[in-house]
Amino acid sequence: MNIGSRISHLRDQRGWTQEQLASSLGISRAALSHYEKNRREPDSETLTKLADLFKVTIDYLVGRTENPHMVLDSDVSQFVDKLELSDDEILAKFSLTIDGRELTPEEARRFIAFVRAERSMEA
Repeated sequence: MNIGSRISHLRDQRGWTQEQLASSLGISRAALSHYEKNRREPDSETLTKLADLFKVTIDYLVGRTENPHMVLDSDVSQFVDKLELSDDEILAKFSLTIDGRELTPEEARRFIAFVRAERSMEA
């Protein structure tokens, strides 16, 4: 199922007209019609609004998963929200990659140092 079909299906499930959904999103009915017919793709702001309105994930809308309600459990969510990349234990447990190649521990440390240096120049 493509993004347009998912939007149309979710709208129909709720009994909403295109006009109602378009109004909720702050877009024209014609723009919504283009999305539903896959003539155009919604921008990230509109995708976020759609996901919030339908209470589904963006991954579901764009077809990356068939599970519309995949969410992180609270422990995982709390962990991700507080992830500190300078922690050697975290660097040892997780594989960080750039362009499909895993960073060595030294590359990860240099990356962190680079970000810190860049931030200190902004301040």
